[in-house]
Amino acid sequence: MAYGGRGFGGGGGFRGPRQMFDVTCSECGKPSQVPFKPTEGRPVYCRDCYSAKKPQFGGA
Repeated sequence: MAYGGRGFGGGGGFRGPRQMFDVTCSECGKPSQVPFKPTEGRPVYCRDCYSAKKPQFGGA
């Protein structure tokens, strides 16, 4: 099975390192970096606070 050199998702392959933006976490105030340009007026969270806030999936 050939994928045409585009990667498994057809997303175009490796694009190099992402630009990171310095932010201050809206929850704990810790400096962090995110791979997107923050939008003014919207909260931005560090990795730890984001992990604590995101919904937990799975169940018995």
